[in-house]
Amino acid sequence: MFFSQAGARPRMWEASPSEHKKWVEVFKTCDEENKGYLSREDFKVAVVMLFGYKPSKIEADAVMSSVDLNTSGILLKEFLDIVRKKKEAQLYWNEIRHIFTAFDRHYRGYLTLEDFKKAFKQVAPKLSERIILEVFRGHGFEPRSGKIPHAAEQLSPCATTAEPVL
Repeated sequence: MFFSQAGARPRMWEASPSEHKKWVEVFKTCDEENKGYLSREDFKVAVVMLFGYKPSKIEADAVMSSVDLNTSGILLKEFLDIVRKKKEAQLYWNEIRHIFTAFDRHYRGYLTLEDFKKAFKQVAPKLSERIILEVFRGHGFEPRSGKIPHAAEQLSPCATTAEPVL
């Protein structure tokens, strides 16, 4: 995973009032029977509506396993927290893609050591070549190819929509 070992993590992000309202509306729309919670299938529909992809069985299982046993599904408060975390992750991966693309000057989908050195010389010109090499080797470097592939190639299939599995 690109930059993950360096401690880069999604920052706390707050939804705008209009975005929060949209999430509540999606919850209510997917809770067709006004049960006060979303079933597994309701949740999948909500994710499609908000993020444009159908969650995998693994993702749905992970979310449903975290549901309070006293309820039959995901309550509004839990849903809003899940959506906020997914949005944070989406923004984080978009930022990683942006950084990777800036380093990948030839648009090849991978970084070579030379690409890495050139990028670091621009952003941290006093950093020693030894440190640059250590960073390169520690962040997705594939010894066989001598490259760091784009972060999305190392993630789950749902990552192509910028969504890591929860």
